Amino acid sequence: MAESGKTPTVVEIPSMLSVRDLAVRVKVSPINIIRELMNNGVMASINQQIDFETAAIVLQGLGFEPREEKHVEEATPEDLSGTLWQRLYAREDPARLKPRPPVVTVMGHVDHGKTSLLDAIRHTDVVAGEAGGITQHIGAYQVEHNGRKITFLDTPGHEAFTAMRARGAQATDIAILVVAADDSVMPQTKEAIAHAHAAHVPIIVALNKIDRANANPERVKKDLHTAGVVIDEYGGDVLCVLVSAKQKKGIDDLLEAILLVADSRDIKANPDRLAVGTVIEGRLDKSLGPVATVMVQNGTLKVGDGLVLGNIAGRVRTMHDSKGKPIQQALPSTPAVVSGLGGVPDAGDQFEAVKDEKTAKVIVAERISARASDKTIRKTLTLADLFNRVQAGEVKELPIILKADVQGSIEPIVNQLEKLSNDQVKIKMLQTGNGTIGENDVQLAIASGAIVIGFNVDADGPARRLADSESVDIRKYDIIYKLTDDIQKAMTGMLEPVYREVILGVAEVRQTFKIKGTGTIAGCIIREGVAQRNASARLKRDGQVLHESGLSSLKHLTEDVKEVKTGFECGIALANFQEYKKGDLIEFYTKEKVQ
Repeated sequence: MAESGKTPTVVEIPSMLSVRDLAVRVKVSPINIIRELMNNGVMASINQQIDFETAAIVLQGLGFEPREEKHVEEATPEDLSGTLWQRLYAREDPARLKPRPPVVTVMGHVDHGKTSLLDAIRHTDVVAGEAGGITQHIGAYQVEHNGRKITFLDTPGHEAFTAMRARGAQATDIAILVVAADDSVMPQTKEAIAHAHAAHVPIIVALNKIDRANANPERVKKDLHTAGVVIDEYGGDVLCVLVSAKQKKGIDDLLEAILLVADSRDIKANPDRLAVGTVIEGRLDKSLGPVATVMVQNGTLKVGDGLVLGNIAGRVRTMHDSKGKPIQQALPSTPAVVSGLGGVPDAGDQFEAVKDEKTAKVIVAERISARASDKTIRKTLTLADLFNRVQAGEVKELPIILKADVQGSIEPIVNQLEKLSNDQVKIKMLQTGNGTIGENDVQLAIASGAIVIGFNVDADGPARRLADSESVDIRKYDIIYKLTDDIQKAMTGMLEPVYREVILGVAEVRQTFKIKGTGTIAGCIIREGVAQRNASARLKRDGQVLHESGLSSLKHLTEDVKEVKTGFECGIALANFQEYKKGDLIEFYTKEKVQ
């Protein structure tokens, strides 16, 4: 920046350039450029194109003398499509929309300091000497920075973030990705990045633990680049802030970055209407009965309003803010604890305010009736129905979550799958990783309409049960060409009907018995589900399948039975197998046709 009293430095700039390019030319932080634009009433993101006249005003404010370059081909402005919230409020009269506080979720690896950072941020807003300091935990809270409010969801981690999205909720404007400066990008970091990208939520990187002697921010920035997060100084559009939650350093800079990103996205709502929003948590209070922490996303919630929360009706009898103080109304982006509900709602349920409780009960009754009569609704995507939905214009991309046994398997599979994209449907690799398919993978698939592919890996029990209940398509392969062949056939409508496994139950071998004339019998207890005499079975030891067959015998006590339920003991003999060991697991399953 030019010094006072000296001749301003001349800077030549083209007729159009991005905010980032302008910052590079004059060697100042993009944040300073964005702040100067805001001071002149212009809201722009780091990659947004600005014309010469706008850039000139910024440069003059920074002490430079701007001149337009001659014979420079104009840059093409990027497509600045509407943000999520602009689409959400598309039906509102623009004249009624007003700025609202951004809602922020903190994500990252388990040991990188998410909770510590949230605590450091929260304590910046605690008034000195305030009785009791922070009075309660309600799942969300607001802080003030430079006279402006920021709302934080106090449920750190991408699991909670995506569990809410899986229920149809989109409560977050900005994701803070916490990465330890003395560590680097870890598997959970990559998962958090995938979840934020899937939700189309902008990321701000908080490089935590910079107070550590072995902190290496530059290495972490390069690793983030490899993981798909390109920070502004590397030519990307992601702001990166150095912080120490322990020493409470960099917290103000982080809050400033949040407000800058929020302003560039034009976050607004209409406070002059009945409220709509999302349930953050629900619980049963000893004195108030069912209560819920809600996040108002549009409109204003008032004491006395009728409420519809999922399939629960009620009336706002009392309302408290995040510090436990009673309030009469909650504006957009405000978290509040409400009582007067007819039951405990689930996190992620959508809520809407209506004129009175009677109206709320009528809406809930109609909603329950409609859902009971319509059993054909399915939001998830399967390979079997991909072609028809593409032809109907319902689907333009196929999101895939890939889990493999080893890292070396992932790259060739991804390369082959990406080659299958065509003009009608694009393959989108939502997340890749090693290990068993887990419940988090299925939650992400529900939230994003993805299919899950396992290469030489299986799904664990909770993941299978959730996938079955939500109709998530899990495909398992052990040969790459069969995997890619199925995807290609699905895209062209040539996929043959397939059969999927339905896990009926799991038994654990507790001891073995040798019976003359029969052989070895496994004495088992049914850990979950049921064991059925006519089902197929596989025996697993240390996670590896040793044998698959039908049953030659299923007994409870001394009697032959058709099935044994959870918690009961039984004797099991698998066809053509004798080598049982204590701790072996026996899975019972059938196969059913997928469409």
